[in-house]
Amino acid sequence: QVQLQESGPGLVKPSQTLSLTCTVSGGSITTNNYYWHWIRQPPGKGLEWIGAIAYSGSTYYSPSLKSRTSISRDTSKNQSTLQLSSVTPEGTAVYYCVRGVGLWNGMDYWGKGTLVTVSS
Repeated sequence: QVQLQESGPGLVKPSQTLSLTCTVSGGSITTNNYYWHWIRQPPGKGLEWIGAIAYSGSTYYSPSLKSRTSISRDTSKNQSTLQLSSVTPEGTAVYYCVRGVGLWNGMDYWGKGTLVTVSS
């Protein structure tokens, strides 16, 4: 059974960098054809795709967030890391780590999500 667990600070100040880690168990992040997405949901709003890192290490970003987003991985720890710079209060959301089969062929495992509040 694949499990994903997000971790990181729950409070970030405006203009700072938000950094979250997704730890994967029950499967390797380098397994062929799996993509590891970051998705967020602001309070009372819909889901927003942030970006993904592929099994190969290739990265993909939402055009609207690309200039401020970096997704990396540590294969020795089986982790993916999201960094979102210059955050504003609009970045307050529940952030999810999600496994995808193929880049856009469906997402089958979700982490529980972690709430990040951007506030001074």
